[in-house]
Amino acid sequence: MKKQITSSKLRQPSGHFSQAIVAEARGRLVFISGMTARRADGSIAGIGDVEAQTRQVCKNLKAAVEEAGGTLDDVVRVDVYVRNMEHFDSIHKVRREYFKAPAPASTMVEVCKMTSPDYLIEINAISVLD
Repeated sequence: MKKQITSSKLRQPSGHFSQAIVAEARGRLVFISGMTARRADGSIAGIGDVEAQTRQVCKNLKAAVEEAGGTLDDVVRVDVYVRNMEHFDSIHKVRREYFKAPAPASTMVEVCKMTSPDYLIEINAISVLD
């Protein structure tokens, strides 16, 4: 369904993501809104702990894509918003637990505020389903 594109003309990614992903466009596109570390009961997981928050965010992404009939393997792109770019390695450590190769194409940016001061990370995603 998706294929990793790697160019020798580009530096290899330093984190867990692909330079580019090709996905068949005959399937259904699923656009997943930004997911935070908020659990279904409304509580926030891992306050002050970026790895715990990243795990909850990935669980939330997984729940959304599964409800649409897919899996995390169908995710072709993620956009990651973080409060502190110094958490890059910790975030990618957790991403490796959830996103198998080929990893989605990705952008990560540091932001100064989120909808709750307790959020350390937010991720949105695009999936292509058969």
